[in-house]
Formats: sequence, structure tokens, C-alpha cells
Amino acid sequence: MSKIIVAFWSQSGNTEAMANAIGRGITAAGKEAEVLHISNVSMDDLKQADCFALGCPAMGAEVLEEGEMEPFVAEVEGFAAGKKIALFGSYGWGDGEWMRDWEERMKSAGATIVNGEGLIIQETPDAAGEAECESLGKQLASL
Repeated sequence: MSKIIVAFWSQSGNTEAMANAIGRGITAAGKEAEVLHISNVSMDDLKQADCFALGCPAMGAEVLEEGEMEPFVAEVEGFAAGKKIALFGSYGWGDGEWMRDWEERMKSAGATIVNGEGLIIQETPDAAGEAECESLGKQLASL
């Protein structure tokens, strides 16, 4: 499948900006990117995909957003084994604990994390941050 899903939840738009930059990287590498808010993602499409990206900012006490993203991730855990998943998100403070916890959940579910860790960017991605996101998209496209 040449289409790669970049699924995200965003409150302020920072994680959405990261998702769009990842999508640009996928496209630049010759694949089709489908950048979608998690409410518009087909779980059947994710189940069939070999690789995809998931994005969520740090919320509260460095956790995933609990109303929509947490149930979404819990469902993905059920079929993550054997998948290559890129994780990404923005944060305002803290040290990335939410991302480390998320990485561990996905690894425990049998997924391989692209780059071995999630990509985190403080606040709105600047030009360097967008370049990191685009690079991650290119890596996804090469899998």
C-alpha cells in the first residue's frame, strides 16, 4: 500500500502542524500521505497498514489526551503487533514522559517504533522542527 496514514489529535494546532509536515515528507518521498484527525481514521485501514504515524500532544500531567486519543490508542494496541509506528507530538513543559510511556505501550503491544523513539517538539514547530517532521515522513515512506 503506497498510502500512509498520519493520524493525530491536536488541541492548539501544534501537533496538527507536525502531522502536516510528516505528510509533506511522505509525499516528497513518493508515497501518498493521508493526514487525518483521529475521528476520521478508519481502524480497518490502520489494521491493514504495515506502517503509520500517530500524534498527540502532552496533556495534563504528561499523559495522552483522555477523551478521544486514549481510547483510540487502546484500540490500536490490540492490533499493533508487527506494525511500524512513528509517534509524535508537541509539549509545553515537562521532559517527554508522556512520549516515553506511549513508546513503551506500543512496544509492549509488539510494534516497532520508527527511529526507536517518538518525535517531540516544544510548542509550535519552527523550521528545524518541521524539517525533523518531514524527515520522519520520508523514513516512513521508505519502510
